[in-house]
Amino acid sequence: MFLKTHRRAKNGKEHCYYSIAENKRTTRGVVQRQVLYLGEINDSQREAWKRAIRVFDEGANSERAVAVYSSATALPAHAEGYGVRVCLEAMELHRPRQWGACWLGAELWNQLDMDGFWRPRLGCSREGTDWTKVLQVLSLYRLLDPGSEWRLHRDWFESTALADLLHGDFSLAAKDTLYRCHDHLLSHKEDFFSHLSDKWRDLFNPDYEVLLYDLTSTYFESTPDFPEGDKRRFGYSRDKRSDCMQIVIALVLTTEGFPLAYKVLPGNTLDNQTLRDFLADIEKQYGKAKRLWLMDRGIPTEEVLAEMRASDPPASYLVGTPKGRLTKYEARLLKENWQQAREGVDVKLLTDEGETYVLARSQDRVHKERSMRRRRLKRYLKALKKLRLERKLPLTRDDLLKALGGAAKAAGRDAKHIVITLPPEGTAVTPESFHYRIDRTRLRQTRHREGRYLLRTNLTSTDPAQLWERYLQLVRVEEAFRNLKGDLGIRPIYHQLENRVEAHVFISFIAFALHATLQARLRDLAPGLTPRAALEKMATLQMIDVKFPTSDGRTLTLPRHTQPNNDVQLLLDRLHLTLPDQPRPRLSAAQKIAV
Repeated sequence: MFLKTHRRAKNGKEHCYYSIAENKRTTRGVVQRQVLYLGEINDSQREAWKRAIRVFDEGANSERAVAVYSSATALPAHAEGYGVRVCLEAMELHRPRQWGACWLGAELWNQLDMDGFWRPRLGCSREGTDWTKVLQVLSLYRLLDPGSEWRLHRDWFESTALADLLHGDFSLAAKDTLYRCHDHLLSHKEDFFSHLSDKWRDLFNPDYEVLLYDLTSTYFESTPDFPEGDKRRFGYSRDKRSDCMQIVIALVLTTEGFPLAYKVLPGNTLDNQTLRDFLADIEKQYGKAKRLWLMDRGIPTEEVLAEMRASDPPASYLVGTPKGRLTKYEARLLKENWQQAREGVDVKLLTDEGETYVLARSQDRVHKERSMRRRRLKRYLKALKKLRLERKLPLTRDDLLKALGGAAKAAGRDAKHIVITLPPEGTAVTPESFHYRIDRTRLRQTRHREGRYLLRTNLTSTDPAQLWERYLQLVRVEEAFRNLKGDLGIRPIYHQLENRVEAHVFISFIAFALHATLQARLRDLAPGLTPRAALEKMATLQMIDVKFPTSDGRTLTLPRHTQPNNDVQLLLDRLHLTLPDQPRPRLSAAQKIAV
């Protein structure tokens, strides 16, 4: 790499600019690539190499004006006291660190006025720890490159420019400080929900009358030896980690994907035990209103739905219904005509006892479910055929039952389509005593119901096509859970104290709020680009310290972020963002050498 000079005449004067460049060999010869643009670091043609800048003098611990000269040029008499001679040929580059994604995360933090909410509540410790900045570090870490707090302390913080952006130092990532910050958060959770709701309204004006509700679980990498009443319990794991203790997280979103509230529940909580309390919490938090709740089947019970219909004002709902309920209404639905909701999706409408049932048929879903069923049945039949083959050493009946159990588990619900005849107890397993057949009546009924959904609502005057479109918005919740577990790395949880476990979920929720803000901006201004892709693009912007030794033994340090390439600049333009000015230079004190 080398220092490259650019001269430009402007307003009758010649200006000199510098950049750091490197030679790259290509098939067309040597090409120069600009690595870092430094700007004008010297004066005009009249006073060569001089440029008046403000630097932070670390020796005096204050800012002052200095004039910069090349060490090859004598210091003019008029510059005595404020002139600095730098050795350009001894320039060094130090501490390359990720800057762009951190800056974008800080911009999202400011858009949601996080400092305005947290600073009056968290304040500073007696030792001077700024808890708001520590929380910002934890939240941006969860947004950009999630991992454990120990990894943040040991590796990540020093590899980023967060200290520069937050005007702090490594004390923000001290190990004990990161953990202690968790202890200050939970008492402000409900107030933060209200703050977020107000900011969503100001920024995006989302629809608060239609809310999405669903649950997920996340597990722990810790010893399962917790006190009675702890929320970490064994239960049904959506992460396929039934060997680990877990907690259940209930989440409510708007249809645009903005999170409004969440709740941490014991790991053994059943889905149908959560809705009543959460409805009360939302009413307490945001007041009474006519809301439409979208939920998957298995969450509401008949008692809770009756309470929703009887509430004042009545709460509306649109929920999925188990396919088994089709049997009750199948004969009546056959008389109704199909209406096209959209291409490939047809719906039927049926009213019964103050409720509306919508039967939806999706051709894409029919093909998908039929393909999955055929694949599972094919594997199941192949396993059964293998078990019927004659062997030199015949299977015992117990071995057969074990093998059948494994094959049936792999086939899942489709195992019910095969009727198996087992050999009597105490007899050998032969092709004559063990055989099977396809239950064609049940298979025909399953084929008839593939790709069909029965929806249930207490809205009686709504177009069925609109109800189907509403129900499809539940994918927002599934997407939110994927982001929490994927992009934001909420799992696994390593904390040992229960209050810090809940604080970890709270920090993940804050990071998800930043993620949702970026997603909404991209949806409006740069559609098709995901938040993760945008952050990865911005992460290509680095910050580096450019150091010039001076003739008097000090060091002039210019922290500089790299210039965006074309695709990053296009993203910035689409998001209506402008990069900040370069940080002010620093002039270090002269080094004293002990003899």
